[in-house]
Order: sequence, then structure tokens, then C-alpha cells
Amino acid sequence: MTIRLDANDISGYSVGGTVQVVIDTLLAKIKSEEYPVDTRLPSERSLAADLGVSRNTVREALDVLESHKVIRRRPGSGSFVTWRAEPEPQNEPDSVAERTSPLDHLVVRSIIEPEMVRLATINMSPLDLDELDGIVSRIEQVRTDVNAFVSCEEAFYRKIAQGTRNPLLETCYELTITVCRQSFRTALMRRHLTPDRIEGYQKRYNTLFNAIASRDVEAAVEFIKLHLIEEQKLLLHETG
Repeated sequence: MTIRLDANDISGYSVGGTVQVVIDTLLAKIKSEEYPVDTRLPSERSLAADLGVSRNTVREALDVLESHKVIRRRPGSGSFVTWRAEPEPQNEPDSVAERTSPLDHLVVRSIIEPEMVRLATINMSPLDLDELDGIVSRIEQVRTDVNAFVSCEEAFYRKIAQGTRNPLLETCYELTITVCRQSFRTALMRRHLTPDRIEGYQKRYNTLFNAIASRDVEAAVEFIKLHLIEEQKLLLHETG
């Protein structure tokens, strides 16, 4: 069953300001699929330390999320995400995705991604890097499931965008993910993403993660530029 996640409804719940901040933070991570459906949230102790609040505050926030069927507690196991994103709406005739060509998309990525990677390499916290490492591990577990790979790939780039600590840049990049999902590239990937190509992407993202984690700005930026060149070659090959 799909659960509608409406932050406005939850924000109307009678809780203190600090509890609401925790609720909003967790909702944002769940909606962005940083915490996908069926995954276990960090422990109350870890969340409290990360957010700089008490465990009682975290516990109250989790109570609210559970009451709205966003998470489910399992005694002895922890809290698990039960909310699943609703299907993307069909493209409107004049939507951005409808008007964006593959070349348009690559041009925007070539403008945004190098700066995004540069800022993320500088600004990502140790917790951000741990979470990015977890996404890389999920990517490496994919063998043939193209849908799973595309979902992990989106989470990987979304986490890097979040790591820039620039909300406007993060929002701009979210639009590129949406356009990609609604238009050409995802369809192209689903047709042509073989196990060998999956393995190739896995190696690339592992290399990029290592550069970011070691704070090697030059290597990370140079790598993403080369990666985009390879993306262009793939596009030209598949559409030529």
C-alpha cells in the first residue's frame, strides 16, 4: 500500500519545536529515499547525537512518525521505514522533461556536477560520508536489477548534492534527477544496461567515493568530468 507522506499534516501535530525539527529532518531523508522503504533507521542514540537533541526528543519524533504510518517499530530490532513514494505523475504536455533533449540534460549536468562534487568533497561531514559509503555498498550489490541500480544511482547523486550544503544547488540538481527519470536516460539505461555496464558504473562510483572521502578535490572533480565524457559517448553510441 502507498502511504501519502504529507509534511503539512504531520507539522500540525501537537509537539514541541525541537521535536518538529527532528520530524522534518527524518521526513526529508525518507522522502528523498536516503532512508528507503524497509530500511532500518539509525538507533535513537545515533540520531540524538547526529541531531544534537536528547533521546527522549528522538523517541517522541519517532512516535509521531509511527502514528502516521511512516515508520514501524520492531521490538528488539529498531525502527523501519514503511512509507513508499507514490508513482511519478505522467508528464504534462509542456513539462520540462518533455522539452529537454538528451544533449540539454548532459549540458546541464556538465555545468552542475563538477561544482557539486567540489563542494561536497569540501563540505561533507563524516556522517555524510558514511551514508554515501552505504549507498555505494548498495550499488555494488546490484547485479542485473536495472530498476534497483537506477534507484541507487539517484540516491548516490542526491546525497552528493545534499553534501554541498547549498540548498539552491541541491534543488537544481533534484530537477535534473526528475527530468532524467521522466524522460530519455532512464529508458535508455533500462534498455541497454547490461551486467558488464553495471559493473563498470560500480567501479566508477567507488572511485569517485574514494576521492570524495579522501578530500581530494582535484581528483574528484577531474573524475566526474571524465565520467560525463563517457556518458556523452554512451549517449552518442546509443542514439547514433
